[in-house]
Amino acid sequence: MVGFTLSDEQEALRSTVEQFAREVVAPVIADYYEQGEFPYGIVAEMGKLGLFGLPFPEDYGGMGGDYFALCLALHELARVDSSVAITLEAAVGLGAMPIYRFGSEAQKDRWLPDLCRGDRLAAFGLTEPGGGSDIPGGMRTRARLDGDEWIIDGSKAFITNAGTAITSVVSVLAWTGSSAEPSGASREISAIMVPAGTPGLTVGPEYSKVGWRASDTRELSFSGCRVPRENLLGECGRGYAQFLQTLDEGRVAIAALAAGLAEGCVDECLRYARERSAFGHELGHYQAIQFKIADMAARAHLARLAWYDAAARVTAGHPFKSQAAIAKLTCANAAMDNARDATQIFGGYGFMNEFPVARFYRDAKVLEIGEGTSEVQRMVIARQLGLDGPRA
Repeated sequence: MVGFTLSDEQEALRSTVEQFAREVVAPVIADYYEQGEFPYGIVAEMGKLGLFGLPFPEDYGGMGGDYFALCLALHELARVDSSVAITLEAAVGLGAMPIYRFGSEAQKDRWLPDLCRGDRLAAFGLTEPGGGSDIPGGMRTRARLDGDEWIIDGSKAFITNAGTAITSVVSVLAWTGSSAEPSGASREISAIMVPAGTPGLTVGPEYSKVGWRASDTRELSFSGCRVPRENLLGECGRGYAQFLQTLDEGRVAIAALAAGLAEGCVDECLRYARERSAFGHELGHYQAIQFKIADMAARAHLARLAWYDAAARVTAGHPFKSQAAIAKLTCANAAMDNARDATQIFGGYGFMNEFPVARFYRDAKVLEIGEGTSEVQRMVIARQLGLDGPRA
């Protein structure tokens, strides 16, 4: 029989992160969120807990855990706040993981110890202003070799952790082919590591976002940006394939985050239903409220099972592309639906930013967009079922 019970070690991690989220994050995150400030103090405490090193070997300063452990942490953090959760997800899954998966020993030795401790953050330079989901078709950033240096020109959009005071490196996808236009058979995309502060790299101002307001998201531009030839990450021309693997894993992590948000909505509504009275009774007395919360709990439960399955496959080394897309789609839908219902249960208070459900509502929408839109997830699932159609 297949079981979904956490091991003692996993439960201890889950409980530790849950306590941290309730006692350290919850009391202060609303102020960071409303002011659009990056929570450096919280990030430092997360580093002390070892969260940034969860899936990495101890040889690099990691905790010796696995991807499932990372997803457990993301789930528990997102029950309280998604800005903190996405900071961890992007730093580990998108920033440090490609270095661990594809980097040389010299690159791993240089960058991973600081990243695993949370002393520094890495970013993932994928999306471009004109590209969106069409990554290869929209790729305009170019890199060419000049002796022993890469010269990079172009721009990236919506890059998480790109401009914090502790950002150390951005792994950038760029067209490295030799033809005049980056299209067709001539397309060759590579990943190149650009250290923060490199001349020619300009970090744009923080976006004014609807949600995830306490996370760092910026545009990057490259103009004659020179980095050493050895900053190539992985094989030349294999950058897109490498990052597709990174995105598949990232979808599982985002699914865990989304499921955490969906469960956080249940947590808040249960508390509110017991505290708030209307027409002489607690809200929880009324069947209309009971049914709405029951539906929310069912969505959160199914979402959690979806990412459990996908993350377990990642950890076991089994194929997981379809399960990652299913988890991302299912969990994003659960987050959006639960955030909407939670706001409705809270009534006028649900429209006030001082209440967590207002943050949840603002944060939920991007989960249907980032790490591959819900439409892209359906394309992936259909393709895995053997149906012809556009490739993603």
